[in-house]
Amino acid sequence: MRNLPSLTRRGLLAGTAATAALAALPAAGGSSLARAAAPAPVPRVRAAAAAQSADGFAGVPALGLSGTTGGAGGPVVTVTDAETFLDYCDRDEPYVIQVLGTLRISSKQGVRSNKTIIGLGGDAEITGGGLDMYRRQNVIIRNLRFTGADDDSLSIQQSSHHIWIDHCTFSAGADGLIDIVRGADYVTVSWNHFHDHSKTMLIGHSDANGSQDRGKLRVTFHHNFFDGTDQRHPRVRFAEPVHVYNNYYRNNRLYGVASTEDAGVLVEGNYFENVAHPIHSGYDESGPGRVVERNNLYVGSGTPRTLGTVIEPRTYYAYTLDAPSTVPATVPAGAGVGRIA
Repeated sequence: MRNLPSLTRRGLLAGTAATAALAALPAAGGSSLARAAAPAPVPRVRAAAAAQSADGFAGVPALGLSGTTGGAGGPVVTVTDAETFLDYCDRDEPYVIQVLGTLRISSKQGVRSNKTIIGLGGDAEITGGGLDMYRRQNVIIRNLRFTGADDDSLSIQQSSHHIWIDHCTFSAGADGLIDIVRGADYVTVSWNHFHDHSKTMLIGHSDANGSQDRGKLRVTFHHNFFDGTDQRHPRVRFAEPVHVYNNYYRNNRLYGVASTEDAGVLVEGNYFENVAHPIHSGYDESGPGRVVERNNLYVGSGTPRTLGTVIEPRTYYAYTLDAPSTVPATVPAGAGVGRIA
């Protein structure tokens, strides 16, 4: 393991152990200077939140993993600056990386396998850039605000698998908020809030990439709040099954879900409010995809377009479907940063 710079230069606090070590520094006769130097306790993720595990496709045992556990078993570190954060993201060992405050980055920065990245409190934020999982596995990203990225906020690509994105808030990126492309697999996107953006989420990056994507790109989307975003909630190519359940769609100008290029998407138990085109088969220049809808509610919304049959997600995992009538209350109340217990 590489040597770490000093705390004062890099802003690193390694869990409660580092806090205790700093607090134990000798005080100079109880002077006011010594009292001022005593550090405040570093907040940590509550044990219940740290112990929560991925559901949906990210929880499926496959490809040599029992599910998505992130950095479980590795050191817990708390970072307060971008340089330290990116240093830990780039390490090969497992880590639980707790983010405190706002980190400003640029472009798409890589995250290696076996990491949990989790924000502390309700104001942990990554701004200016995004995170890239390229041929990585077993990554958890929770309780973070992503805003103002100069590219994608999150990119999951090149056969990356077992990725869980949970209780985050996304807005105002230059490109996609979340892209899941180029053979990525076993991904769950749950309890996130998306707002003030157009192209929200893409599964399968082009109509010409079927050879890499068919049989992969298995993704679960549940209990997300698509709050006035325009399109791609998600837009899907080739993937099957993609499971979209118990999400709240509100005032989405262009469309809700689009299944294209022979993808197979199950859309169930969602609530569409003021969405003129809630479900498409085919979109723009992409050919039609298969899409099954069931048990959704459409309020002030158009008629869904469906086609064909889709592999049942229950062949991979069990899940409990909430009544769609409860979604407008439960999802905004629970989605986004600052909501995990």
